[in-house]
Amino acid sequence: MKKVLFTLFASFIALFAGAQISSVWVPDIGNGTYKNPVLNADYSDPDAIRVGDDFYMVSSSFEDVPGLPILHSKDLVNWTIIGHGLQRLIPEKHFSIPRHGDGVWAPAIRYHKGEFYIYYPDPDFGIYLTKAKNAAGPWSDPVLVYPGKGLIDPCPLWDDDGKVYLVHAFAGSRAGIKSILGVNKLNAEGTKVIDAGQIVYDGHENDPTIEGPKFYKRNGYYYIFAPAGGVSTGWQVVLRSKNVYGPYERKVVMDQGSTKINGPHQGAWVTTQTGENWFLHFQDKGAYGRVVHLQPMKWENNWPVIGLDKNKNGTGEPVMVYKKPNVGKSFPIQTPQESDEFNGNDLGLQWQWMANSQPDWFYLNHANGSLRLYAQKIPDSANNLWDVPNVLLQKFPADEFMITTKMNFHPNKKSENEKAGLTIMGLSYSDLSLKNMKGKTFLVYGTCKNADEGNKESETVISEVKDGIIYLRVKVSEGAACEYSYGFDGRTFTNINEKFVAEKGRWIGAKAGIFCTGETQTNDAGYADFDWFRVEHLPK
Repeated sequence: MKKVLFTLFASFIALFAGAQISSVWVPDIGNGTYKNPVLNADYSDPDAIRVGDDFYMVSSSFEDVPGLPILHSKDLVNWTIIGHGLQRLIPEKHFSIPRHGDGVWAPAIRYHKGEFYIYYPDPDFGIYLTKAKNAAGPWSDPVLVYPGKGLIDPCPLWDDDGKVYLVHAFAGSRAGIKSILGVNKLNAEGTKVIDAGQIVYDGHENDPTIEGPKFYKRNGYYYIFAPAGGVSTGWQVVLRSKNVYGPYERKVVMDQGSTKINGPHQGAWVTTQTGENWFLHFQDKGAYGRVVHLQPMKWENNWPVIGLDKNKNGTGEPVMVYKKPNVGKSFPIQTPQESDEFNGNDLGLQWQWMANSQPDWFYLNHANGSLRLYAQKIPDSANNLWDVPNVLLQKFPADEFMITTKMNFHPNKKSENEKAGLTIMGLSYSDLSLKNMKGKTFLVYGTCKNADEGNKESETVISEVKDGIIYLRVKVSEGAACEYSYGFDGRTFTNINEKFVAEKGRWIGAKAGIFCTGETQTNDAGYADFDWFRVEHLPK
């Protein structure tokens, strides 16, 4: 009862202060402990740093725009989104349509001489750098530091003698080789690679698919923290050497062990103000994406041990519940943004488009607190909604949750097949929508299996509707099973008698969101007003 009361009190204080507390996943248990994952959402390939009393995290974002989400925490447990490192992906024209699985791969964030640095890779173009004085932005236009195909997962290191190095991996799909790590020299500003580089570790024998390296220096050793063995099945490796180019000794410092946490690896070592060591990493949960765990870490004989070393062999296992980090004081509960009432001047930071957005896609109506999406013409190259750029999405926030949105559809009666609604997006997707056909509006349910292969959406007409105002709902239960329903008064809902199991996207988890599309070009497209979008716990 004390834990419940504390959580309720903390939530009340946070709400009073303007914060929004998730009703579906709160990692802070409220009694000085936390539960994993600390981010039960798809923040893959996390990297993090501490600057003073603040912790900052970035993650991969692939094709989604804005990219490079930046999260902030005071205690490594309670996180909130504060901005994005990329407002648009470059080259801009290239990313004007969805490029699923491309774009921003595993980034690294560092703080150097009063500035934040984010190095991020695009596997088709090379390694970029963006900088900012404030982690919330604005961030500088990206600079191409190392052009080349298949260069991924960069991380810089400023050495004691002023030299600057960059460790990185290789994407087999582009470079034709993988499971190796290379080190290059950077210029003093960190803006350009200045040598041909050198391979410092080959993991083919012991660490296949080694990638995602993070560079550190401690007690005279250079350390490369790197995941190996594959996204869902791997382990965490640490390499160390007295020389930046090696030879490197190798040790597995965390694996799944006897736990249910598969493939625990790839992340960031951070220290607290009180001298504690912690490690943030991901776990691949299929349709739910790569969620973020927080593990205690300690040093033994100049080797890190991550998690709990139950076998006393120097290799840790993940924890599920643990004492919160000691950062000198306690902080209120916070969680990443989910629901949106659309009452502000900007979209909530949780929202991302499937490609670079255009200013005529949406309008935030301050007068009535709603988001208006215009019926943009589907690209001629599109086979289905997977190929449509103006789909507005956010991450799954938990294993179980419910989304409800209130929509008012205003199609152009002269324009056939304008459509707006709620969708669960992935390699296969589903949607519940209103659609204009032959001057009438119909409620339709659509599914598309293997949408990434170019299949057409299968659509079922449920009924004609006389009014464009409708409440659309989807319940997501264990196993990413989705059940849609609809209503006209906000209280009574009718189920769609068809189950849909959400699937992951390309390198990302399934996402939920809204859209408004048309099939023809018109001089005055229809639109849909979304009054709000609410993420809530499943009813008992």
